[in-house]
Amino acid sequence: MRGCLLLILTFSPVLAIIGSLVARRPRVAEHLNLAASIVVALAALPLPFLSLGGPHLYWDGYVLLDPPGAWVLLCVAIVYLLSSIYAVGYMRLLDEEPRLYVFYALFAGFALTMLVAPLMNNVGVFWITVELTTLVSTFLVGFERGAESTEAAWKYIIIVSAGISLALLGTILFYWAGSLVLGPSYDMTWSVLGDAAARMNPTLLILAFLLVLVGYGTKAGLAPMHTWLPDAHSEGPAPVSAMLSGALLNTAMLGIVRFLAITDRARLGPIPRAALVILGIFSLFIAVLFIVRQEGVKRLMAYSSVEHMGIMALGFGFGGPLGVAAALYHMLNHSLNKPLMFFGAGNVMRSFGTKEIPKIGGVLQRLPVTGVLWLAGAVAITGAPPFGLFLSEVTILRAGMSGANTWAVFVMAVLLVVIFVGFLNHFRHMMFTPQIPDPVEPDRLSFWCIAPMWLAIVPLLVFGLWWPQALWHYFGAVDHALGGAT
Repeated sequence: MRGCLLLILTFSPVLAIIGSLVARRPRVAEHLNLAASIVVALAALPLPFLSLGGPHLYWDGYVLLDPPGAWVLLCVAIVYLLSSIYAVGYMRLLDEEPRLYVFYALFAGFALTMLVAPLMNNVGVFWITVELTTLVSTFLVGFERGAESTEAAWKYIIIVSAGISLALLGTILFYWAGSLVLGPSYDMTWSVLGDAAARMNPTLLILAFLLVLVGYGTKAGLAPMHTWLPDAHSEGPAPVSAMLSGALLNTAMLGIVRFLAITDRARLGPIPRAALVILGIFSLFIAVLFIVRQEGVKRLMAYSSVEHMGIMALGFGFGGPLGVAAALYHMLNHSLNKPLMFFGAGNVMRSFGTKEIPKIGGVLQRLPVTGVLWLAGAVAITGAPPFGLFLSEVTILRAGMSGANTWAVFVMAVLLVVIFVGFLNHFRHMMFTPQIPDPVEPDRLSFWCIAPMWLAIVPLLVFGLWWPQALWHYFGAVDHALGGAT
């Protein structure tokens, strides 16, 4: 059954790509992509619990289904489904009708790369699939072909490719360290590296991990390697921004976590986790600086992504069953919350004809349903109760108090309070200031632009009020798969 679900998961986007390119008709392409996203979500939903008792290997050991990878698959599938629903309504508002079939082919291809990456058991092939996510998504970032979107696409591919090159160098050093123990030729899988880690040269392993951390950290949007993220997230179409923030960043974070598990088994001391904690704190600090004085709507959401990847880095850096559980729960809630925020931003930008926060006012008056849902999402994304991110952030703080990085807990708490005030101050202006006169006739928002916002906010509220006991057991299995003694 697991193998069948994995085939369905990967071949559904492939069929959507082929169908879109063959039909060359926008309506056919959008419905093929939507159908693929529904099938992917249904296939991914049981995979986390079917992955228990693993790892499960397929295709001569190249495909791996284990609890950490299955969790990322679920998050990617959720974002793909929400973004595909929203894309049906939003993309029709753009003046790109003849090219929409290309958009949906690329969109399904982007989803495919992110669904394949967590399944890769070979470390080198994992790197290749992560690089493929960059190549495909670059065309989506620059899809509207404006000067700013084209610049953002070039900046994105140059910075991320430079970072991922460092990840490749770190991967080569991991292989070299393994070759000194296992011989010049061996299967470079996650389990093989983990089993041999304790016998590898510790200095070489630390250097390799730091390179991997910087490389995949660039892709994950951790500061100071985050500079591509605000431009790419703000200039791409709203569905693409949701996929970049809610799905792509998680895929890169999985790479960091898997390599961190290898260094844990090598018993390298505090350096690997301390490096991850420092990057997490610095990401929060950078997010504070840019969120407080931000004037671009989608750039505000982008710096929020830097913040939340920093929080996840802190959870995994603190480690232990509590830290891992909280980081994974945060990943799920962020994958629900961030699409909601970008969908609201897309609706507001289309209605007001601007990306600038100072020119937006009276959202609740002009777009009452979008305004209420977007405001609720803003409260949720700042980690306020009663939403899911509040639970995960508090649990990460608890995890940090029991480790060696208690200083980071207090810094994290202070920075989160500043972000809460600064972020919601922007929403206070956009929601409650008098509506600014605007000659732009607003686009009529369809059901497709509102429905995914409801689909995101409801589980966010449920997960804030109730942390299912089954997830605690599952997160314990993830911690065990990563080498923890749960």
